[in-house]
Amino acid sequence: MPMLPDSHGRFGSYGGRYVPETLMPALLELEAEYAAAKRDRRFQTDLGYYLKHYVGRPTSLYRADRLTKKLGGAKIYLKREDLCHTGAHKINNAIGQVLLALRMKKRRIIAETGAGQHGVATATAAAMFGLQCEIYMGTEDMQRQALNVFRMRLLGATVTGVDAGSRTLKDAISEAMRDWTTNVRTTHYVLGSVLGAHPYPMMIRDFQAIIGREARKQILSAEKRLPDYLVACVGGGSNSIGIFHAFLRDPKVKMIGVEAGGLGIESGKHAARFSGGKPGVLQGTMTYLLQDENGQINLTHSVSAGLDYAAVGPEHSLYHDQGRIEYTYATDAEALAAFDLLAREEGIVPALESAHAIAHVVKLAPKLKKSQLIIANLSGRGDKDVQQVARMRGASL
Repeated sequence: MPMLPDSHGRFGSYGGRYVPETLMPALLELEAEYAAAKRDRRFQTDLGYYLKHYVGRPTSLYRADRLTKKLGGAKIYLKREDLCHTGAHKINNAIGQVLLALRMKKRRIIAETGAGQHGVATATAAAMFGLQCEIYMGTEDMQRQALNVFRMRLLGATVTGVDAGSRTLKDAISEAMRDWTTNVRTTHYVLGSVLGAHPYPMMIRDFQAIIGREARKQILSAEKRLPDYLVACVGGGSNSIGIFHAFLRDPKVKMIGVEAGGLGIESGKHAARFSGGKPGVLQGTMTYLLQDENGQINLTHSVSAGLDYAAVGPEHSLYHDQGRIEYTYATDAEALAAFDLLAREEGIVPALESAHAIAHVVKLAPKLKKSQLIIANLSGRGDKDVQQVARMRGASL
């Protein structure tokens, strides 16, 4: 398998740089700075220090015995990214990019966020290093994720609501890109997933690939062999490519990415790019996205704010076309049922994003032999979603 992306930032026909000319110097600077940082032993030492002593890595690989027994098939392990500081995998990338911003002597940090976990992680890293921070968030997501909005403000970040379009993640990214275009000399944009123009998809994948490296080592220690299946949710796709990447050269390891099926594909109210989309360009990159016959971006829907986005990372698009990774979806109802199941069987409340992965495990595990192994990436914890789920069920808090 060749090293990806190529020198033009392309994963096959996907990826690239589709941005205004004013952003090209910033992207070229970031590409050069990241290439230097990868070779810089001091940078790597600092990154490793913060991942261990601040983020709490390595996260555990937990054998979910009660869930395994309940489903009655393959043995299930959970990669516990929910145990990271701030409650999700997003902090792995935020720490790495803020360290890069310091190398570039940029003292202002901006970011977009959907579910709020990337916003919290970026605000956390900015606070730790004493940097100015502004987070863009769709007003619809601000209502769904009020707890994380408060957390970001508590950490000293300015949270700017975006009331345009669908008022969700796509619109927050657009507003952050406008800010970066205007303030590129003083500001670094900490993009949160494997999206956008090169070098972001490659760089963010690299920062998240620690998930898979740890999981590989841990499952070999626990079971003396590799897993049969890896399962992870796919919004932009950083947690999933993070765990998949270390296993891509292992043909016997099957990988399944789970998108947001929303109210069902037929309803049109979903965010399943591989089930209802086609290649196009959005926010700097060529990839699969949900669009109409005129190339206009479709509105998306998911109970999970972090999966509610019209495009997917370009590297995922390549693996979809190659058939190396299988992509499916879970509906809102299936994700909510999995949210309840994991809480009751294992005492773990998953993020609604992660619950989509668990929903597929519920379908997959009973079909497999007891000797087979599944690792599901539990990308985040569900504290942020409790109020939303309670409101949906008419409960008062």
